[in-house]
Amino acid sequence: KAARQKGMTGENLLRLLERRLDNVVYRLGFAASRAEARQIVTHGHITVKGRRVSIPSYLVKVGDVISIKESSRNNIRVKEMAETIKDRTAPAWLSLDVNTLSGTVINLPSREDIQIPIEEHLIVEKYSR
Repeated sequence: KAARQKGMTGENLLRLLERRLDNVVYRLGFAASRAEARQIVTHGHITVKGRRVSIPSYLVKVGDVISIKESSRNNIRVKEMAETIKDRTAPAWLSLDVNTLSGTVINLPSREDIQIPIEEHLIVEKYSR
């Protein structure tokens, strides 16, 4: 997919990975790790635009509202998470509403928003062989 998009393939790859639902759940602070975020999504605790999504690789779009499912808010782990995200700041391309335990995709992530020290051109080089 990244190779078919306009622009630099490496940056496109990073943008696609950043937009995955499990990563967005992690970035919003709904999970302590990406593995936990993946499990939360797989177990059906996350909704996108009010609909349950259980596919970790689901790509979010601008305007999507990601939230904790209403019936999952009584979960002990969710209550602990709600306390820890009060001081958290979401990335520039996401907005976080602590009161409703939801986040909105404001715009697509740019390379500057992705704070991972990685040389994406080397990854593209490796897999293009």
